[in-house]
Amino acid sequence: MRQRVEAIYRSDSRRVLATLIRLLGDFDLAEEALHDAFIAAVQQWPRDGIPASPRAWLVSAGRFKAIDSLRRRARFDASKRHLVDELEEAASAFEEGEDVEDDRLRLIFTCCHPALPADAQVPLTLREVCDLKTEEIARAFLSSPSTIAQRIVRAKAKIRDARIPYQVPALAELPERLDNVLRVIYLVFNEGYSASSGDSLIRTDLSAEAIRLARLLLELLPDPEVMGLLALMLLHDSRRAARATEDGELILLDDQDRSLWDRAQIAEGLSLVTLALASRRVGVYALQAAIAAVHAQAADAARTDWGQIVGLYDVLQRLVQSPVVALNRAVAIAMRDGPEAGLVEVDALLEAGELNDYHLAHAARADFCRRLGRKADARAAYRSALALARQEPERRFIEKRLRELER
Repeated sequence: MRQRVEAIYRSDSRRVLATLIRLLGDFDLAEEALHDAFIAAVQQWPRDGIPASPRAWLVSAGRFKAIDSLRRRARFDASKRHLVDELEEAASAFEEGEDVEDDRLRLIFTCCHPALPADAQVPLTLREVCDLKTEEIARAFLSSPSTIAQRIVRAKAKIRDARIPYQVPALAELPERLDNVLRVIYLVFNEGYSASSGDSLIRTDLSAEAIRLARLLLELLPDPEVMGLLALMLLHDSRRAARATEDGELILLDDQDRSLWDRAQIAEGLSLVTLALASRRVGVYALQAAIAAVHAQAADAARTDWGQIVGLYDVLQRLVQSPVVALNRAVAIAMRDGPEAGLVEVDALLEAGELNDYHLAHAARADFCRRLGRKADARAAYRSALALARQEPERRFIEKRLRELER
């Protein structure tokens, strides 16, 4: 039974939390209620059986636990009494059979509200919507866990004190609120597609959650960039089964068994790319999806149209000044024109200093040097990459390359 409760926690806890935040109006109170609800489940379900709707049971239990907690506090703080009355009234309505809504999209827009500091919006969403640990978020932002934790605490206090509404914005407000929401969803996907650290290359639950959220958003707002983001994630995720060996070792794109790629996801992704590009309002996600589409349409690695990919990166660079985009373009140039051309580009990026702490920049330089027969330079670059890599499959891959160069 404990394993079943743990499975429900993994699958439903963030949905339950999102609904509790809506119902209770307070992040900390909702988190406490979620914890109490699962404790109650562990105690009661072995005796009474798992309810027909575990999520609804957990929301109801969490809400009543919160009311009980507030009632105890109200004995010493009169200001809490009106809140207890409001929650008790709402609880009776919920008991009458209200379906538990999926509130995660509301929660994302709340966490990305423009009243919150820009540097807190994404960390707060990743923490509350997707249950990423503070340390994981800090690594994604190249920041310290204490700094990220402080941003999250301040953002939750701002939502509470400013009474920021827990709702999807009106249609007229959506476009200006969209950029951060798309960025959050893509960061969630990236953490699932290529985990920032740990033993596993892939966290399927996070990738699936990001795709699901993008589908919800597309229903709400059929914007070309939403189409582009969903397409990009589907096309990347279509390769999931081919990205690692059975024992978890990394397989590079060129070496993947393309018969394992998910053709249904590719077909859906290509259709969305076509729609996004046809809109004539092409943004960064649609362009990245178009690049992924070129890979998806190649029967094998040798037939990849690298000239088209470089051209798409040229357009993307004009839209967004990103050193990571420039690095990806450098890799594409190396595939089109040879490793020497790619090395020139990567060396310029490393000299500029923005990618010195990015392990993939050093790994790219190492690969170009390896292909050019410059073994000493390749070893040095691989060592730099290894010192920065945090994901175990990537570290093992780099170590393998180093062993090959030392023969």
